[in-house]
Amino acid sequence: MGIVSAIVVAAVGLALTMAVAWLIAIRTGRSGWVDAIWSLAVGIFGAYVALVATAEADNERRQWLVAILALAWSLRLGLHIAMRTIGDGRDDPRYSQLKQDWGAGFASRLFWFLQVQAAAAFLLVISIMAAAHNPAPELGFSDLTGIVILLVAVGGEALADRQLTAFRAKPTNRGKVCDIGLWGLSRHPNYFFEWLGWVAYAAIALGSPAAYPWGYAALAGPVLMYWLLVHVSGIPPLEAHMLRSRGDEFRRYKARVNAFWPGGPKAATVNAGR
Repeated sequence: MGIVSAIVVAAVGLALTMAVAWLIAIRTGRSGWVDAIWSLAVGIFGAYVALVATAEADNERRQWLVAILALAWSLRLGLHIAMRTIGDGRDDPRYSQLKQDWGAGFASRLFWFLQVQAAAAFLLVISIMAAAHNPAPELGFSDLTGIVILLVAVGGEALADRQLTAFRAKPTNRGKVCDIGLWGLSRHPNYFFEWLGWVAYAAIALGSPAAYPWGYAALAGPVLMYWLLVHVSGIPPLEAHMLRSRGDEFRRYKARVNAFWPGGPKAATVNAGR
């Protein structure tokens, strides 16, 4: 199948998938299914454009490599969110707040909100496609770099999720803010590693930029994901919820730990302790 045809199929498929996600969220009252379905859809359609689309001088091994990386990421994240949704009787606080803010218009506004998510997913799929169809004849250093980055990203995100789950499982931690392990280096280490995973596709796609200018399309992944996580649907609504539910404890945590980039305690906090 040609590149253009594969892109059209992916775009339509993502729009339809998020329409189904909307229907499930409305029928079940559990918005967590939206994020699980979105994650799986990105991986599935990313693998689709990696393998099914054909371009001149394609390297089949790179196509399979990128498809496997995309599926591994999406299965890990999608299944994690699905299991969390099944095990938690509460709805996702971000969607709960939208439900409160949108009132009677929640259902219709959520539908279009999820179509915007489908558009974002489409740009991420384009990033995967750009990496898969890099025409470099042999797998090389940039491919290895992409593999290492994605493995670190998936492993780091899984570790952060396990640390948070273990913290929440202890009754003594009820109402407290998780600051153990990676959560003591970043307030959102799972978001950081989520972003890092998209850098992997840019590394693979830009292995030979002079010969493959379309490789720059893979930069859409990390740029878009950073914007979404840091400024739109990730940190802002989640931290607003944490301020409402944890109050001063979260404010103290916020004062000493970076929001996104992992690092040591903030300089102001260190200086205050002298």
